[in-house]
Amino acid sequence: MTKLFTTYRVLAFVVGVLLLVGTVDAILKYGFPDGSGAQQLGEDLDIIWMVHGWIYIIYVVVAFVLTQRARWSLPQFLLMMVAGLIPGLIFWVEKRVADQLRADHPELAQS
Repeated sequence: MTKLFTTYRVLAFVVGVLLLVGTVDAILKYGFPDGSGAQQLGEDLDIIWMVHGWIYIIYVVVAFVLTQRARWSLPQFLLMMVAGLIPGLIFWVEKRVADQLRADHPELAQS
């Protein structure tokens, strides 16, 4: 069970970083004039969104399994899902999930 918790934490970090990089990509792509170096870098970084999408799907599955094992409610799961879509939020949610899991289900959160 500890591998599930570790996997969740790693995926949350990776999804969060990719989302932040993707946000920078969007700012570069749409916030600078066409043909500029920054806009071209934004175009080149578009692959980040596809990578984020695939890893986010894995994150969703792992988060679902974790919430089922912890017997958490649907709103807890939905918060975990939304966190992977709003830049920066996933880091706060991951900390909250880890703290709650350690308090409520220490057998799932052993590191």
